[in-house]
Amino acid sequence: MSIIKSIHVLCALLSISGFIYRGILKLTRPEKLTQKWLKITPHIIDTVLLASAIYLVLASHYYPTLFNWVTVKIIALVLYIILGLFTLRFCKSQAGVLISFILALTTFSYIVFVARTKLIWFL
Repeated sequence: MSIIKSIHVLCALLSISGFIYRGILKLTRPEKLTQKWLKITPHIIDTVLLASAIYLVLASHYYPTLFNWVTVKIIALVLYIILGLFTLRFCKSQAGVLISFILALTTFSYIVFVARTKLIWFL
């Protein structure tokens, strides 16, 4: 299971790095976001990330109905995805992009915090 966990962590790092890169591009040079590799690569990374997460949940028996921290991670993940969509697709103003970008990064940080500590803190 440790190799799957390593793959999961690596994909999480690649995913957030790619999101940060695309968020910065959206704020500074949005025309660059049309590059094909910037549209395909995140889907591949996020698919492996999700598959490894599902495997880890099943293998460890940390089911969302039994462990509240897993449930909170899933809810935070959905929020992160929504904020990412606002950042990269729906927000048209620089201010909207920046606000949703910062909120998405904060949510991702919270997901990592919960994953590492198993503590549920709401701000």
